[in-house]
Amino acid sequence: MKKKNIIRLITILVALIYLGAIVFWHLYTPDYNITIQNPGADNRPEGKSRKADEVVIGEFFMRYAESSSSLKGQWPCFRGSDYKNIAHTIAPFNFVTDFPIQWKVETGEGHAAPVIFNGLVYLLDYDEKLSSDMLRCFDLGTGTELWRRWYRVPMKRNHGFSRTTPVVTDKYVITVGPQAHLMCCNPTTGELKWTLDVRKQFETEEPFWYSGQCPRIDDNQLILVPAGKEVLMVGIDCETGKIAWQTPNTIGYKMSHSSVMPMVLHGKKIYVYAGIGGVCGISGEAADKGKLLWNVDKWKPSVVAPSPLQLSSGEIALTAGYGAGGALLQVRNIDGKWIATITDQYKSSEGLSSEQQTPILYEQMVITVPPKDGGGLRGKLVAYSPSNLRVPIWESAADERFGLGPYLIIRSHLFALKDEGELYIYKLEQKKMTLVKKQRIMDGIDAWGPMAYADGYLMVRDAHWVYCLSLEP
Repeated sequence: MKKKNIIRLITILVALIYLGAIVFWHLYTPDYNITIQNPGADNRPEGKSRKADEVVIGEFFMRYAESSSSLKGQWPCFRGSDYKNIAHTIAPFNFVTDFPIQWKVETGEGHAAPVIFNGLVYLLDYDEKLSSDMLRCFDLGTGTELWRRWYRVPMKRNHGFSRTTPVVTDKYVITVGPQAHLMCCNPTTGELKWTLDVRKQFETEEPFWYSGQCPRIDDNQLILVPAGKEVLMVGIDCETGKIAWQTPNTIGYKMSHSSVMPMVLHGKKIYVYAGIGGVCGISGEAADKGKLLWNVDKWKPSVVAPSPLQLSSGEIALTAGYGAGGALLQVRNIDGKWIATITDQYKSSEGLSSEQQTPILYEQMVITVPPKDGGGLRGKLVAYSPSNLRVPIWESAADERFGLGPYLIIRSHLFALKDEGELYIYKLEQKKMTLVKKQRIMDGIDAWGPMAYADGYLMVRDAHWVYCLSLEP
């Protein structure tokens, strides 16, 4: 009995101690002299609150390696430095064996093409895990990633993400993100120079499938078409990011997937753009830069991806998919007055047409791949005479169809990539092409991104991988 009383007493004491501890923990104040400290008083920067959807363009940076490349070749923008999608080289190709794959790199899903400048490769990519646009820089010879600059911009996949080709000079590399975020960096160090949110600045309506317009640099100015509520085209100083001039959007165009094409028409530099609403020409001359010279609205597809193709000093070929077909645009200058007229228009099955890639003018051939509604020519490589865009002068064999894949010319040879990643090479001759080689590069998916070439290296891609091929022995 005595033992039971002792156990009962110990239990009561433990319970009292436990209860006292709880009461003490609630009542005890560790410091009665607490003071509120202002942000920055501890020598740390003041925190910045941010909305979930706020984009801070170019916010993050990481350097991985350095490059010592001595290469000097350049493919600095969409369709190359002269905008013709033609590369000139005197080096021979090795057609006997397969071109070796120099390197490859996995990417986020997209169709953005790389550019090449002095041994470096620049690519706009999208990382789904980070929900981020990113500009990536690689060594051309080795494929080593040197640096990347990125920023968070959550998006949903819409037939991929990135679609635009950067533009690069010795001082700047500029990208246009899927949601029209401009980013200008130093091409060597990756240092951020300036940024611009095109949608916010100009009240631009983002195209379906995201932005596809590739930036241009001309006379140290970035040429871009926001096609916003008030502004059609702008020239932006590449050094400062400040707007140098702008063209009022009096014609009410909206942004398409097509890119600005600088042309010389009747001796005058003109920026030609095919937007949603029609085609326009804007002066690129210093005296009246940014002035709207002419526009036509007779040809205005609801979706435009190919860029206008200059055929002569006064003629421009227009193409688009989804039933739009093609058209011939004539531009005249009569006593200082500019007049633009659609002189011919036809369905995809009736003449020069293209859904995604911009046709190539080479000597006396206009080369294209007609879309799915192109009748018996759909998907084939087809050549037309510049003087007759309705009757083909050459077409590839029945089993040589290329879908939406890209093509470019390197030293009198046409390189064409099928959707699934098989590369075909044709020798260009007078009014015809002869197949000289084909090679499976990858088991590709939607290999639609434009190609780039410099220093003997050909860059190709599908929706998930970029490959670098060595063409010269």
